[in-house]
Amino acid sequence: MQESGEDYIETIYLLKKKRGYVRSIDVANELGFSRPSVSRAVGILKDDGFLTVSSDGALELTEEGLKKAKSVYDRHKNLTKFLMLTAGVGEDIAENDACRIEHIISPETFKGIKKYLKEHKDEL
Repeated sequence: MQESGEDYIETIYLLKKKRGYVRSIDVANELGFSRPSVSRAVGILKDDGFLTVSSDGALELTEEGLKKAKSVYDRHKNLTKFLMLTAGVGEDIAENDACRIEHIISPETFKGIKKYLKEHKDEL
């Protein structure tokens, strides 16, 4: 999955947790994208088996989509904490940088970061 797809999946996951109901317009508003762009992305994610769209327009992550979204969100949260702890940057900067890094980090490096955070949890 490409970076943009991961961003969409993560956003749908977070909006669903927050509101209980997600439509394409909600995703467009959250990400600041046009409705046609979101519609195109939703179509691709649907075709790839990551989400379904109900007759009333509600977006629902499939089991595979939910698994992927949780994985992306886990990387995002842990990378944000790691950057704040090790680089001493504020949450906004750490969030923005984590959003970029979460798409390219290797599983080995991420495993090491999670281990580091576990060992330094008292500092968080």
